[in-house]
Amino acid sequence: MANRLLEISDLEVAYGDVGALWGVSLHVDPGTIVALVGANGAGKTTLLRTVSGLLKPKAGDIRLWGQSITGKVPQEIARLGIAHVPEGRGLFRQMTVLENLELGAFQPKARPRTKELLEKAYTLFPRLKERAHQKAGSLSGGEQQMLAIARATMSEPSLLILDEPSLGLSPLVVQQMFALIQALHGQGVTILLVEQNIHQALKVADYAFVLKTGSLAMQGTGAELIADPEIQKAYMGVLE
Repeated sequence: MANRLLEISDLEVAYGDVGALWGVSLHVDPGTIVALVGANGAGKTTLLRTVSGLLKPKAGDIRLWGQSITGKVPQEIARLGIAHVPEGRGLFRQMTVLENLELGAFQPKARPRTKELLEKAYTLFPRLKERAHQKAGSLSGGEQQMLAIARATMSEPSLLILDEPSLGLSPLVVQQMFALIQALHGQGVTILLVEQNIHQALKVADYAFVLKTGSLAMQGTGAELIADPEIQKAYMGVLE
């Protein structure tokens, strides 16, 4: 569909001779949160890394606003409007919070508006303003995740990709993290979310796709999947 922000068709990815994704198709419409869920090893991170150009697909097509980005290098994909917050955050730990954020505004369209974008980030993440001159490596896990997401928003992306944003965080901070994701969504940011906390992911998702051992197993609205007995049994510990 022409109005789809991201459309992935029949994607196949392998690590050498070992297949990781087989014929996966999914889409992200503008202004939505789309969750990609599944067990460890299902291929979720592989799919995100392929969208970002860090991995090259064996087959299939990836389109952004209807234009193919398949096989483009990561910096070109970033320039076209995709910002990827990887699992592990990817911060420059010896640089300050402010320096990390300023690096996020590296795209030509964002650079002249760095000050404005900083204030916008600080409004959503006020704790980062308090710690602007601390080294990123000195922050707590939750603060580091906030910084990684805030840095990604500094480029004003068309699509924000989040890979396991709640990983390693305490239950209270997990709740705060999902509240921030919803706040970003409320500002009009389109989000593709990979998250092992499936219950939380489906609660915030407009639509979701379930990967199982490299293939698409199910799809539906977040509400539909969270109520599905098969999902509850397989991923939420609900017994029959």
